[in-house]
Amino acid sequence: MSDLYWLTDEQMERLRPFFPKSNGRPRVDDQRVLSGIIFVNRNGLRWRDAPKDYGHAKTLYNRWKRWKRWSEAGVFVRMMEGLAAVGADPRTVMIDATYLKAHRTASSLAVKKGGLGRLIGRTKGGMNTKLHAVADANGRPLSFFLTAGQVSDYTGAAALLDELPKAQWLLGDRGYDADWFRDVLTAKGIKPCIPGRKSRNAPVRHDKRRYRRRNRIEIMFGRLKDWRRVATRYDRCPTVFFSAIALAATVLFWL
Repeated sequence: MSDLYWLTDEQMERLRPFFPKSNGRPRVDDQRVLSGIIFVNRNGLRWRDAPKDYGHAKTLYNRWKRWKRWSEAGVFVRMMEGLAAVGADPRTVMIDATYLKAHRTASSLAVKKGGLGRLIGRTKGGMNTKLHAVADANGRPLSFFLTAGQVSDYTGAAALLDELPKAQWLLGDRGYDADWFRDVLTAKGIKPCIPGRKSRNAPVRHDKRRYRRRNRIEIMFGRLKDWRRVATRYDRCPTVFFSAIALAATVLFWL
């Protein structure tokens, strides 16, 4: 039996509704090509090093380039969020952020006119991108937001507020201890379980037993980083990199 990764027929049927319609001639076998793209992203290979079982490397690369347009249209994000909407347990959600190391091939900070740049910034650990995430009670990702590495957790939290489901609790570490954030959560009917910063004059009480479950989102980040093209960013285009993250999350947690 082959050790290569292959999507099953059942998995393909779950993904197919999110595929854009083919214009003109039919695409090459989606199951084989998508399995090859997953294999390359998971193992951090160059396209030329992809196993021949997946077909010609140029076919995989060209499909990935075409899928860049899918990324710009939000296909991969909709794929992850669509499957998450059906299978998630949103009664308790968690929020956190992690750093993703930028390889030198991606770390150009040049900003195109009218563009947002690479979303890569200098931190104590070098050049990084920061991934902000919201996960469900089982530590499965619901939504992501990408920023440069030096951007604060507050920025990611503010961007993800509109993506929060109708939850009862939100778990977060001290980095999310801000009065405005607690007020917004309360207004949404969500109870914050966030320990107070040590600099606060008055301590903030929180459910310590419930807070211990927050390690599930950290485990989620660890599993995402098992994909080498997620743990190390090789793509200059942030949209393509974000698509790789969404694809990894879909395969790991929602298929």
